[in-house]
Amino acid sequence: MEQNNTPLYTAMKKYIEDKAMAFHTPGHKQGKGAANELHEMITDTGLKMEVSLMEELDDIHGASTCIKQAQDLASDLYGADETRFFINGTTGAIHAMILTAVNSGDKIIIPRNAHRSVLGGLVLAGAIPVFIQPEIDENLGIAMSITKTELEKVIRENKDAKAVVMVYPTYYGVAGDIQSIANLVHENNMLLLVDEAHGPHLAFCDKLPIQALSAGADIVAQSTHKIVGSMTQTSLLHMKKQHVDIERFNKMCSLVQSTSPNYLLLASLDIARRQMAMEGRDLVGRAVQLAEDLREQINKIPNLSCFGREYMNSEGKYDLDVTKITVCVRKLGISGAQAEQILRHKYKIQCELSDMYNLLFIISYADSEKECEYLLNALQELAKSFQDKETNPLVQINLPSIPHYVLSPRQAMFAKTKKVKFEQSVGKIAGELITFYPPGIPVIYPGEEISQEIIDYVLLQKQNGGNIIGPEDTNLENINIVEE
Repeated sequence: MEQNNTPLYTAMKKYIEDKAMAFHTPGHKQGKGAANELHEMITDTGLKMEVSLMEELDDIHGASTCIKQAQDLASDLYGADETRFFINGTTGAIHAMILTAVNSGDKIIIPRNAHRSVLGGLVLAGAIPVFIQPEIDENLGIAMSITKTELEKVIRENKDAKAVVMVYPTYYGVAGDIQSIANLVHENNMLLLVDEAHGPHLAFCDKLPIQALSAGADIVAQSTHKIVGSMTQTSLLHMKKQHVDIERFNKMCSLVQSTSPNYLLLASLDIARRQMAMEGRDLVGRAVQLAEDLREQINKIPNLSCFGREYMNSEGKYDLDVTKITVCVRKLGISGAQAEQILRHKYKIQCELSDMYNLLFIISYADSEKECEYLLNALQELAKSFQDKETNPLVQINLPSIPHYVLSPRQAMFAKTKKVKFEQSVGKIAGELITFYPPGIPVIYPGEEISQEIIDYVLLQKQNGGNIIGPEDTNLENINIVEE
């Protein structure tokens, strides 16, 4: 296909050039009524293009012209059989993915480090999660990938499961052996669903892990905005039709999409796809080289470390997206959250996330030597400032065990609940989600039994600056539990 085309963007541009008088939504009427602040945020051309559902602009719920052409170009670029644009984020794409694969009461195997959006898919589908623990790196305090060995055990005990979800790569760029896992999943007549939110760039550099579609995944959700150039809230959902019901796939994609999609967001997917098609190998290749050079320099800084491909030496650490720079600050005697605050307010650097021991930085195609050098100098000064300071050793925080499952997420989400003191909730059934964001990985799902280990873990994370998302009381003094 002619990847230099942008059918959706071109159709929008042609529409505004026709200068039809607007007696339709949105209310700002192509910018004429927009507030000054909105004009500051969006160009006049952008406001004129901010229309929807015109005959010339197609309909995402039954795409047949420019949107279909744009989606087909994305499908062609990534090697999918079908691709759908999503403007409510990868969260919506993951919901559609799960709804396509399972029915109410079906089992679905899910890694414990899956994003919280998976919970929404479980609630909507009424599916029963079977959790699998990924490999845990105790030194770094983070979860890696699921392994084929562990998945084989879980499948033996759950032969009736319909699908397996895989996070690939993880937030920290770690990739499991997805080809072996895909083979195992298909041998057992299950679908492989992949949250590739952090992998829309993998297809454009041979030095990066293989993309999930090429490795045998059935449905893949990508956050196009996270690493490549579309606008925030935009994602792609890819599908291979060999094992997937395409009619159901289309139906579920439509179910979770807005009937009034923002065309600026849609067009940004079209434009970002063209940019990757025409320049992706050069752009991503440059980012990979920048990241490798930066990693080498960071590892020369006393008391800082940044793992690379040499660390990929087990099933759960099979390959690495090197554009993810994970800097361990543990030997400085400060937490990742403390280091994040120093970098943000003293050096005007904002990392992607911090956890107990680490900082995560993303090097994308938009970065240059200038940004990398500035970050390196800041990290050198940070390390030097703690060189001679007396610090208390960081508390070792181990990720908690998978809690005991009592109710399905759907049952628990709609059950009657009451508030209790969080620190006194041992043995109670959680009525809401607890997760730290970023990275958005749940500590406990609705329907699981709260253990003392969970409480201790959450309290330690809170003490070290963890940002709690999910519960009604975000300070987690109280928690909603399912009434007995």
